[in-house]
Amino acid sequence: MAEQIKRFKPKAVCIVDEGRAKRFLLENSFKDLKVYKGDEGLCDMIRDYPVDLVVNAISGGSGLLPTLAALRSTKILALANKESLVMAGGIILKEAKRFNAKLIPIDSEHSAIFQCLNGRENSTIKKIYLTGSGGPLFFKKGGFERVTPKEAINHPKWRMGKKVSVDSATLMNKGLELIEAKWLFDIDIKRIEVLIHPEAVVHSMIELLDGSIIAQLGVCDMRLPIQYALTYPDRLEAAPQFLDFKKIKRLHFYPPDFKKFPCLALAFWVAERGGTYPCVMNAANEKAVDAFIKKNIRFTEIPVIIEKVVDAHKNIKNPSLEDILEADRWARDKAVSLIC
Repeated sequence: MAEQIKRFKPKAVCIVDEGRAKRFLLENSFKDLKVYKGDEGLCDMIRDYPVDLVVNAISGGSGLLPTLAALRSTKILALANKESLVMAGGIILKEAKRFNAKLIPIDSEHSAIFQCLNGRENSTIKKIYLTGSGGPLFFKKGGFERVTPKEAINHPKWRMGKKVSVDSATLMNKGLELIEAKWLFDIDIKRIEVLIHPEAVVHSMIELLDGSIIAQLGVCDMRLPIQYALTYPDRLEAAPQFLDFKKIKRLHFYPPDFKKFPCLALAFWVAERGGTYPCVMNAANEKAVDAFIKKNIRFTEIPVIIEKVVDAHKNIKNPSLEDILEADRWARDKAVSLIC
């Protein structure tokens, strides 16, 4: 944090862990820098500093309230926190419309769909193809109960944090992206198809009513969708590298194996039913993945715990924000009780 402050000279920073924030203030002194503390402090910081664009790249459900604060305080929200839309997609879109704020996706797949749509009406779209590399375990034949955190985190194409990498290994990440796409592009779940694409060259596609398919291709580099979100609708000539089709030679696409990766099957089930189910699934997943990373449960127990939490939940069809926050708290507690 101190190094970033020296380099970028921000007006304000937020440290959510209040103990670390106090220690940071004792150890560092920066002129004209305001330091916010805690989750509420983060939302306060967003409200206190009027800006043109907010990037939300927070991991997990903790990104929800900052997403809402940003929509109410700024013109453009560049969103990498998919969990916000998974938990409260309807509320987020309603707030975006109310405050005339624009949502631009940063996830590589959703940025690809956003670029393919290019202002087209939803009525012209037959289907969205959501692609994914399959993670490190897609071609693994068996022995999933022996998968270690190190093995699950070893993604073949992307360098990501531990939690997202494990989600990629279980294909839950694709399940969360499925729900995110439903809200971002106002499209029925039945019109979204997941394809496993190991080369990760095609970042996603749309199929139009006449059978035409439009795809967005590019190298595996998150700087590209981030840059596009920052400069939209303009483009800058700043690509770190370009595709070389002579080296690619072949592109493969496979259907997902729902029996092998039950998290994705559960995500489809939850997405079709909506309400507080997606929020509960996300919360249980976060706790289960954290337990796996800490070696408290096996890899194969992740979907089992999530499904038990979802089964125990009484769905609220049209939830308020309070309903969602309560469902999130309940699901986390329920997951922890199953893990312990």
